[in-house]
Amino acid sequence: MARTVILHISGEDPVVGEIDRDPEPTDSFVKVSNLRKRDGKDVSYLDPSVLTVIYPWHRITFLELMPDEGERDQVIDFFRT
Repeated sequence: MARTVILHISGEDPVVGEIDRDPEPTDSFVKVSNLRKRDGKDVSYLDPSVLTVIYPWHRITFLELMPDEGERDQVIDFFRT
């Protein structure tokens, strides 16, 4: 099952995509599918027919792993009253 991530790339705006598995410490790249901007629009530097992009780790500042439906119940959201 694919997991949604927010990918922060050096010198670029964050993008959203899906990965097939969590990255391992030995991986030298991250393979991301269905890449789009955070607002859902197409990424301007990619051809519209691109399905998957491979980013080397040295280009990635950090990676946010979003919770899936099963984990969502365990996430504590903070709010003001």
